[in-house]
Amino acid sequence: MIRTRNSEGSTIRTLSKKFDLLLMGLPCILLVIVFNYAPLFGWIYGFFDYKPGMRLSQSEFVGFKFLIEAFTDTTLLTVLRNTLVLGMLSLAASVIPPIFAMFLNELYGRRAKKVIQTVTTFPQFISWILVFSIFFIFFSVDDGYVNKVLLALGLIKEPTNLLANEGAVWWLQTLLSMWKNIGFSAIIYLASIAGIDPGLYQAADVDGAGRFRKMFHITVPELLPTFFTLLLLGIGNILSNGFDQYYLFYNNLVSDKVLVLDVYLYQVGLGMNLYSLSTALGMTKTIISVILLFGANSLSRAIRGTAII
Repeated sequence: MIRTRNSEGSTIRTLSKKFDLLLMGLPCILLVIVFNYAPLFGWIYGFFDYKPGMRLSQSEFVGFKFLIEAFTDTTLLTVLRNTLVLGMLSLAASVIPPIFAMFLNELYGRRAKKVIQTVTTFPQFISWILVFSIFFIFFSVDDGYVNKVLLALGLIKEPTNLLANEGAVWWLQTLLSMWKNIGFSAIIYLASIAGIDPGLYQAADVDGAGRFRKMFHITVPELLPTFFTLLLLGIGNILSNGFDQYYLFYNNLVSDKVLVLDVYLYQVGLGMNLYSLSTALGMTKTIISVILLFGANSLSRAIRGTAII
């Protein structure tokens, strides 16, 4: 009887702790529902010929008309190409944060480590408007400081317009994203490194392993689950390049390369007042993202034997 009562008491305490954790996470769950799931009811506008100022009940039901237009839109092919290329370049650059985190973790000086981490994390909190302003000041073709210095030194004969260089725009935007996010992304890997069992490194020291061997044989394998999880999530969000960056760096000279899906949705919806078509395009984006996520998840399960879904 005593054991039974103790067992029941332990079960009640465990359930109480889980309930407390659920209550702590409830605000986050509500925010996800409000900002991620509630807007899905707006998809209904994609099935009506909606005009601003009219009630939805007064709009004509057109079924899948705008979805078919979204999938057959010739401009959408160019937009998807730009979005996918920039997304793939971002995925390729996703190996940089774990490498940076590993080398940062190997620094002996705590002060130097904190300074480097602060300096590399700070760009995450700089708005894209400020980033564009800085680049415009330095790289504009007329009054850019870089052109003035290079011309004064005789290194170039004519000013270069980096912000309007169609051939370099994909690489420039990828480097900008990497510069802005590398420090913040490395925080996740630094937390994973902190969770590695110190006994593994101590055993490697006994075996005479150096710093690079410990990184390659201990740190890298321990970071792989975190890396692949973030990679799968990145594949699911490959069509969500972001709006601010590409809207600000968009101009007529690079429009064929920098027009991504988020900017195109803005132009169609708010620029042309085609709300129904914009909604259908947004639905297309979600459908393709879900297909990519489940495809990558199935591939991960087939190759690695593990998945996130």
